[in-house]
Amino acid sequence: MTRGAVHAWVSGQVQEVGYRQTCRSVARSLDLTGWVRNLPDGRVELFAQGETEALDRLITWAWAGPSMAAVSGVESETARPDETLTDFLIHPNVAITR
Repeated sequence: MTRGAVHAWVSGQVQEVGYRQTCRSVARSLDLTGWVRNLPDGRVELFAQGETEALDRLITWAWAGPSMAAVSGVESETARPDETLTDFLIHPNVAITR
């Protein structure tokens, strides 16, 4: 199986709708490691690594998000894996600024 990593930015109504919590749950169910966080501009940023099929499934999910979200776009790019990550976490360093 092929492993990889992805870095993505999700736009739309994706803050204050449970996006990060649901993303973490989905990523963990796919055995991915990484993180997700809110950005000051209203987007959500995520980094995930693991099996490429699981990464594809996460990006497909990112376009839908949780039921309260209204995703208008997902920009993603291949990233370099970070082998120090052992779980999928909600990154606490960026707070909602709305």
